[in-house]
Amino acid sequence: MPRRDLSGRVRRFLRADHPLAQLIRFALVGGASNIAYVALFVACAGLGPLAANVTGSLVSTVIANELHRQLTFRAAGRVGWFTAQWEGGGLALIGLLTSTAALAGLDALAPGLGEFAQAGAVLAVMAAAGGLRFLALRGLF
Repeated sequence: MPRRDLSGRVRRFLRADHPLAQLIRFALVGGASNIAYVALFVACAGLGPLAANVTGSLVSTVIANELHRQLTFRAAGRVGWFTAQWEGGGLALIGLLTSTAALAGLDALAPGLGEFAQAGAVLAVMAAAGGLRFLALRGLF
């Protein structure tokens, strides 16, 4: 199969409303928002790990919610910006509480852990929470 045909088929698939295509878009948006989170976490590390976590989480959540509304679930015509932020933000708050608890636990167990290791641990927790969030936003819960 020529490369051009394959890339066109992949693009068409990724633009479809199939649950697997949505999951892939969800993961790509999540990856982009995680990059924003890590950048903000490291930039705000001087404020302490908990403040850096809250700042990174809030900003990256707003970005992710809007991208999910427009790209992942194509809900911009049915769901307003505020509703998406409210619903997605509520789910993200659960993730924020979980990641904050994980950071507090890390601080107690490994107080000298660097910013990148802390951010990596939080990202692992958030990946698990993200999977649950995808299911909730798809209405499977």
